[in-house]
Amino acid sequence: MSPRPLRILLVANYVPDAQQSMKRYAEWLERSLSARGYEVMVVRPEVYFSRLSRNPGLSKYLGYIDKFLIFPARLRRLARTCDLVHVTDHSNSMYLRTVRATPCLITCHDLLAIRAARGEFSEVRTGWSGKILQRWILAGLRAAPMVLCVSAKTASDLRALAGKTSSEILVIRSALNWSYRPGGVLSNSLRARLGLDQGKPYLLHVGGDQWYKNRPGAVRIFAQLIQLPQYAALRLVLAGKPWTTEVRALVTELGLQNRVLDSVGPDNEELQALYGNALALLFPSLEEGFGWPILEAQACGCPVITTGCPPMSEVAGDAAIYIDPANPAAAAQVIAEGLVYRERLRAAGFRNLERFREADVIDQYCVLYEAAPASPSAPAVRQ
Repeated sequence: MSPRPLRILLVANYVPDAQQSMKRYAEWLERSLSARGYEVMVVRPEVYFSRLSRNPGLSKYLGYIDKFLIFPARLRRLARTCDLVHVTDHSNSMYLRTVRATPCLITCHDLLAIRAARGEFSEVRTGWSGKILQRWILAGLRAAPMVLCVSAKTASDLRALAGKTSSEILVIRSALNWSYRPGGVLSNSLRARLGLDQGKPYLLHVGGDQWYKNRPGAVRIFAQLIQLPQYAALRLVLAGKPWTTEVRALVTELGLQNRVLDSVGPDNEELQALYGNALALLFPSLEEGFGWPILEAQACGCPVITTGCPPMSEVAGDAAIYIDPANPAAAAQVIAEGLVYRERLRAAGFRNLERFREADVIDQYCVLYEAAPASPSAPAVRQ
């Protein structure tokens, strides 16, 4: 008689928090693990109190009741029916205490909010309640029996901040969570929405409005690049969240109103088309936990321009133009010199993707899951 498949409980994020990348990660895990024959259940806090107010600030605090007072009792009951609990986002590390009777692990995507709350970044300030929350999250990570990190950079930060040992940390780099590929077509309707004329070359930036995504830096680098004759007709498309007041003011200040275009909330098909037709992805992040747009661009045959430090360099490998975003003029020169080898970069990008094959990534998860029920501290998987 063959053994029954493991029952895995994935703890996903509270929907009103609108953390799209974490939503996609949990969905990818559910889909991929179910395909491998595991019994997978996804659970997240239900929305009760936060819907009582339309005031964003008050709604956030009411959401804490849903997440931290109501949800744990339900989570504890469900955990008792499963073989393993996987908390899919480090910001929910406090739930590990709730499920400690069941073998468990947690994915740590980055330590940026925790580091910001400790005053490491001048670009952002954390309020008093945020500091309390981040200390609580860090305490949960310190007590975690096993933390799965999506990059070596995140693992390094975790060792420094949480005092975790190498035996308590496992690095499994992320795979693509959607089947991006070359050949996307920019429809006339999408061009019209962007205000992008047929045949006009453009750089693409993909990301939210978080400080570390460095949208202002992308605009400043673009402003320097179009001073070069060969890029005088270039456009910049900012895809993702709506522009902040700061970005809009900067575009106006630099006289780029007709040169910097916005694509708010593109779906996967539109994003694939934007990647596939861009001259390159301009991704000058100041910090990241991993950097999915790098892999998405490479999968679409789009050359990558990014910051020359980890985890961006860890993810992009030898298939990127590396810049210092703090020096826009110098960055523009490096980009101009690097894009001469655009086809070489495209080919290198496809080769780099072999390091992130979904089947190989899921194999590592399976090894971890199969070992976890036998011991609260699973053996290391070769990185």
